[in-house]
Amino acid sequence: MGDPLHSPLHHHDADQAPSPPIPEALQELRNQIDEIDHRFISLLAERNALVASVADVKRASGVPIRDSGRETALLRDRRGLAGESGIRPEVIESLFRVILWASRDRQASLKAAVPVRIEPRTIAIIGGHGGMGRCLDRLFTMLGHRVLVADLDTERTGPEIAREADVVIIAVSIESTLEVIREIGPTCRPDALLIDITSIKQEPVEAMLEASACSVIGTHPLFGPSLHSLQGQRIVLTPGRLVGDTDWLTWLGDMFGACGLTLLESTPEDHDRAMSIVQVLTHYSTEVLGRTMQKLDVSVQETLRFTSPIYHMELLMTARHFAQSADLYASIEMSNPNRDRVMQEFRDAADELHAAISSGDRDSFRSLFAEVESFFGEFSQTALEQSSFLIDRLVERN
Repeated sequence: MGDPLHSPLHHHDADQAPSPPIPEALQELRNQIDEIDHRFISLLAERNALVASVADVKRASGVPIRDSGRETALLRDRRGLAGESGIRPEVIESLFRVILWASRDRQASLKAAVPVRIEPRTIAIIGGHGGMGRCLDRLFTMLGHRVLVADLDTERTGPEIAREADVVIIAVSIESTLEVIREIGPTCRPDALLIDITSIKQEPVEAMLEASACSVIGTHPLFGPSLHSLQGQRIVLTPGRLVGDTDWLTWLGDMFGACGLTLLESTPEDHDRAMSIVQVLTHYSTEVLGRTMQKLDVSVQETLRFTSPIYHMELLMTARHFAQSADLYASIEMSNPNRDRVMQEFRDAADELHAAISSGDRDSFRSLFAEVESFFGEFSQTALEQSSFLIDRLVERN
């Protein structure tokens, strides 16, 4: 017999019997369901029109887009109605969470969080033709600002547009960031704001402070440029220096908040420590998993025949990781100042588990398991609930 890890996926399409004809009674019921679904979509369209009116009122009154109390009460009410109607409450909650997300996204697209009177600024984006550069271009243009772009293929250079700008954003690769900061920083006006968007913060913020005399705020968008919506996505702000008459930290927070982003303020040092776990450890472990599967010459399709939802999620995230830029992940992991300690702890943990499992030492395995369980504490219950929700949504798509 062959190795099951390498077995091809068998197809039996030719052996399948043709589908039986659809009974007339079934077709009639399907037609009725279609009619109800069409009415449901019409009702959602009516709701969407009301959301547009809500956006107008919120913008005029300064009420924020998201009202957590309102959302909690709404979900509680809809769950109650579902129970009374014989529908599973968790199904209705899932449906209305998507509807609420779409409502917030619609309000943001209608500029519900944008102040009625906003002073247009000139924004210079160095590296504006990259993925995040284009994303920021759309963001600030939507808010009514004038955006200037410099990149390798533009006529105007970075220093030229920086001299003209109120806000200068460095949106180049991590490897080029320090060099570009040193070139652009001295050209920024003293009353301007200088920003970078890299996934590390200590070195870029220090470089901006040294190279310029203006206000400095490091930022890190915790999302990529290919998202369908910015609603609920996070961005980190690490203030370095604030000078002049403009409160740039408040201004920047207002601009990002108006687009639906959630703001997180931190120091560069705390940010980089957190990113060593959020990015370095996560990416490193994913890369080890993918590399191991490749070295074992696993048949991905064959494993999917026997997949559990958890394995399916792991496989999706692993394959997604390797479908993206190797240089990007190399930059993220190699540039973090805490990378060596994180990777060494990963190897040490793997060695501990290897020793317990290979020797059949169940007591040691239980002890390790209990220590990690204690570490996660109450978060474990939250993880069970939220991961169960994700599993249900994934299974629905299969």
